[in-house]
Amino acid sequence: MDFSGTIDFKPKLISSLRHYSLSKLKDDVIAGIVVGIVALPLAIAFGIASGVSPTVGLITAIIGGFMVSALGGCSVQIGGPTGAFIVIVYNIIMNYGLNGLAIATFMAGIILVLLGLFHLGTVIKFIPYPIVVGFTAGIALTIFSTQMNDFFGLGLSDIPSEFIPKWGVYFKNFANIDIPTLIVGAASLLIIILTPRISKKLPGALISIIVVTAAVYICNQFCDFFGGVQTIGGRFKDMSTDLPTPHGFELTMANINLLLPSAFTIAVLGAIESLLSATVADGITGSRTNSNTELIGQGLANIAVPIFGGIPVTGAIARTMTNITNGGRTPVAGVIHAAVLLLIFLFMMDLINLVPMSCLAAVLVVVAYNMSGWRTVVNIFKNPKSDIAVLIVTFLLTVIFDLTIAIEIGLLLAVVLFLRRVMENTAVKVYGQQLDAAEGTDMSQHEVLDVAPGVSVYEIEGPFFFGVATKFDELMRSSMAAKPKVRIIRMRKVPFIDSTGLHNLEILVKSSQAEGIDVVLSGVQPNVQATLMHAGFDRLIPADHICDHITRAVKMANKIAQP
Repeated sequence: MDFSGTIDFKPKLISSLRHYSLSKLKDDVIAGIVVGIVALPLAIAFGIASGVSPTVGLITAIIGGFMVSALGGCSVQIGGPTGAFIVIVYNIIMNYGLNGLAIATFMAGIILVLLGLFHLGTVIKFIPYPIVVGFTAGIALTIFSTQMNDFFGLGLSDIPSEFIPKWGVYFKNFANIDIPTLIVGAASLLIIILTPRISKKLPGALISIIVVTAAVYICNQFCDFFGGVQTIGGRFKDMSTDLPTPHGFELTMANINLLLPSAFTIAVLGAIESLLSATVADGITGSRTNSNTELIGQGLANIAVPIFGGIPVTGAIARTMTNITNGGRTPVAGVIHAAVLLLIFLFMMDLINLVPMSCLAAVLVVVAYNMSGWRTVVNIFKNPKSDIAVLIVTFLLTVIFDLTIAIEIGLLLAVVLFLRRVMENTAVKVYGQQLDAAEGTDMSQHEVLDVAPGVSVYEIEGPFFFGVATKFDELMRSSMAAKPKVRIIRMRKVPFIDSTGLHNLEILVKSSQAEGIDVVLSGVQPNVQATLMHAGFDRLIPADHICDHITRAVKMANKIAQP
């Protein structure tokens, strides 16, 4: 993490084109076409599940996918709408409408750009794994629950958005299952599951949509058995195939304050998903993602997409993996994937209208299963109880409440866990009348120092921040039964000190001096010493009382303690 320096924005597309070749173009074209075909049903399904039209899902995949590839920091990342955003997007639309979604997405884009500009790309990766797994599993269960109406053909409207009331409505209406719709959904699900057993390169979702849509259409020409099965065209009338024109939205302080939590959720979730996807891709391809550039590229995509009526964009792990397995190695493949979707949008929307809604529900059921990561959840239950507790809390918050609360409390849990682990690894030692100057080092030659009566030696091992500062203060108070003449504070293993540590150290120095006790600092690292000097410690402690080695500190303290 670095808040200084130049702007770290170096799109991979530019560097990839410097050494581009015809063979790379061939591989990228093949990968781009395959990914575009795979992305088609997902873009449509995610759009519908998010509460918008299939057109919006496609437009998001086209514009967002192009910008992520053209401006991002990963060579093989494929961007577009993803399942992780379904819950948050749907809730924003229900509460604040499409204008609210546009504002939240736009602000999320700005937040992502700022994260990249301030070199915070690596910080997102420090979020504890149980938190990521918890809300990913929660999102998966929520997505699954939203598809029951279309999968079983219950014909419900005004379904509650909350998880428990929603299932209450489902259980009351399961007697109204539409058998033809269920057959279509079950057949679609079976095809998606069996396709990888024939060939892992075949996109099961697309094969399912083609086969089932064709079968339903042909059957309806001879009988009316599937006539009641709702299709995309039946739900979304007169979908336009015209390219959307840019439009504005009402951006006021009231709207900003209202939608900032949702924008923050979109930004954090987008950053996590994109950088996790990029990390997985790097492990396979051997490339190296520029995390800051990736965040800036994702941010610019999310700034642009709502202007054209789209929904949030992020890196998609499944589509990125499809790109890699089909030979894509540069961002050109992602650009071609966006071009393929654009051609489908312009010339094939009439065929898209024939797709049954229960078929798309089956696609999303499989997406939810893959997102759930149940094997990972089982493995985490073998970990320490703190990890299990964090996983369960994040999961329940995501399912029962909403993703915004889950991410906010999840991040708070991440901070608390980090501080707890730092405190567990930070120790405060008290030495007696002798100490080994080489203790805790790799030095083979030991130097035993005699500490004169009246000299107390304390050592802080680890960061001296607010939690440890309190721990150190308590130790000092408990060991002040015998009043010393000199206190040595050994700080060789203190990598940094925060404002609370400075404050406690200042109080210790002042209270010690008021009692006639000298304070000597030993082994202060250069950056910590610079912090102390900036805080004015050179006015509290004489310069010769800040020693670079314990030997000199003990020698000085022994001299001061002499009667």
